[in-house]
Amino acid sequence: MVDSMATSTTAMAERTGPALTEEDVRRIVRSEMERAVARDPGSGRATIIASKGTLDFAYPPLILATTAAASGMQTSVFFTFYGLNIIHKDFERLLKVSPLGNPAMPMPVTMPNFVLGLPGMGPMATGMMKAKFRGKHVASIRELLATARELDVRLIACQMTMDVFGYKPEDFIEGVEFAGAAAFLAEARKAHLTLFI
Repeated sequence: MVDSMATSTTAMAERTGPALTEEDVRRIVRSEMERAVARDPGSGRATIIASKGTLDFAYPPLILATTAAASGMQTSVFFTFYGLNIIHKDFERLLKVSPLGNPAMPMPVTMPNFVLGLPGMGPMATGMMKAKFRGKHVASIRELLATARELDVRLIACQMTMDVFGYKPEDFIEGVEFAGAAAFLAEARKAHLTLFI
């Protein structure tokens, strides 16, 4: 039986030819991606809406945007409502985590809500999350924003939300664009991937 399996494996190898190298696989995937984009240019665009302004909700749109851009997609992120905190010049102070009302928050021990609502628990939770991300070698928000700009990700602040909150263009980091919902929707219409976070 072992001899027949070895013979079968040898026969199969002779029929299929030499094994593909990693470079062969990369070349084939690259070629398939180029053909897909040529057939459907919208598949090369990603638009993301960032609407939340806490530290834990700042990571997903930036990680997804930089990953999309790094894979060759034209990428835009529309920051609206509290999502504006992510691109505000003072984002490091504004982006916090609240353990209160967040059952997924990994606290060292289970604590009752009245303890989680005590002064100082928010900064402690924020510090814990930053330490956890650093410990796992995840890029900081500052690094993700810098990478997004290097990869030509369009960072677009919602003009209407800026007006409501009283923000001015100079309140935001360098490279941010300003547009209304209609302008962003015109961009999103061209994309096959639109995410709301």
